[in-house]
Amino acid sequence: MHALAARAVLYGSLGAVGTAIVVGVPTALIPNPVFGRMIPPDRLDYLVFAATVILAAALAATYAWPLACPLPERRIAAGSLATFFAVGCPTCNKLVLLLLGSSGAVQWFAPLQPFLGVAGLALLASALLYRLRLLGRPFLANQAKRAAVD
Repeated sequence: MHALAARAVLYGSLGAVGTAIVVGVPTALIPNPVFGRMIPPDRLDYLVFAATVILAAALAATYAWPLACPLPERRIAAGSLATFFAVGCPTCNKLVLLLLGSSGAVQWFAPLQPFLGVAGLALLASALLYRLRLLGRPFLANQAKRAAVD
């Protein structure tokens, strides 16, 4: 049991660090010399970023249990992408600039970013709950068998 817990901590830590780097560095929430922001981040950006890292760590930790269960891949991908766009600088995002232009990015996309953050976090949370529910089933089934035997 200790090896399984250690593996869950390792997977969760790697998931947190990986998510922090993949989301935080290009959006310049983690200061770095490569990427910058034209519009400074606000508190909501950091809140969504922190919640994304925590949910990603928890999701990664669930992969420590050797259980074959269907993965909520679409929810994880959509949630990750939505939170990435939610915390990014609206005028630094090439895709948004291409579609809406500079003024459209500030006027139309920036007000939508909090909603993208909430939607992305909801998708990641639902994926985590789905995984936890599936991981709990074998444990509950074993507990029921033990109770019936006793």
